Amino acid sequence: MRSLHLIVFIIIISLLVKASKSDDGFCSAPSPSIDEKTKPIYWKVTNPTLSPSHLQDLPGYTRSVYKRDHALITPESHVYSPLPDWTNTLGAYLITPAMGSHFVMYFAKMKGMSSSGLPPKDIERLVFVVEGAVTLTNTSSSSIKLTVDSYAYLPPNFYHSLDCVESATLVVFERRYEHLGSHTTELIVGSTDKQQLLETPGEVFELRKLLPVSLAYDFNIHIMDFQPGDFLNVKEVHYNQHGLLLLEGQGIYRLGDNWYPVQAGDVIWMAPFVPQWYAALGKTRSRYLLYKDVNRNPL
Repeated sequence: MRSLHLIVFIIIISLLVKASKSDDGFCSAPSPSIDEKTKPIYWKVTNPTLSPSHLQDLPGYTRSVYKRDHALITPESHVYSPLPDWTNTLGAYLITPAMGSHFVMYFAKMKGMSSSGLPPKDIERLVFVVEGAVTLTNTSSSSIKLTVDSYAYLPPNFYHSLDCVESATLVVFERRYEHLGSHTTELIVGSTDKQQLLETPGEVFELRKLLPVSLAYDFNIHIMDFQPGDFLNVKEVHYNQHGLLLLEGQGIYRLGDNWYPVQAGDVIWMAPFVPQWYAALGKTRSRYLLYKDVNRNPL
């Protein structure tokens, strides 16, 4: 019997030693599978790890939080309904003035043979494609195809239509344009990879801006990339509002005195002067899209 116990003990020890020497180790997160590596960019925004189907055995559970100066809106909380003036399109409003913001942020899920409506008078709009493709048309230019990771800024009172033959998911930002003297904005179409990397003194993240920094524009959209282990050096407290969509990766976001685990597909609203900080975790890059109001007097 002792010999049998000794043999079993030796086998267990050898297995533990083998595991400890492996690349994965005991507590490491699994490496991305080959299937994940072949997925389209931003696929986790529309197929999050913690989707409603994964939470069906946890009645009443959500990671979403709403407070006076910030909100975390997670995918299991999204409520979709037909978007006014859009055809064959469902929308989920994520950030609206009802929570204290001066802008609107929503998902638009366009089905086959769908089209957009126009925003109200004096409202500017930016659309960013996270899944599928749409065609942008207007009265002054030829049609432009927008694919994943591309975007379009539509000035206030600018006639346009976004049309989708198959399906697409857009994140849309809208706000009432704040005029400044004789400055005017214009139609802008681009993609993230075509925007140059900007200097970020004292920080390690990579930064791209989707809109010009000229005074005509009263907001901008930042694309910020963090490698695993990177974090914001500055613990920010400022007058600007933010609307954030985590496009890739995962990490920890500090908002006020709260610390939230976040992942691709999560949306965050940050009110003026809420303390904010981010650290990227996991084994893959974190990328988020960030709305920021700029170039206007806060009075």
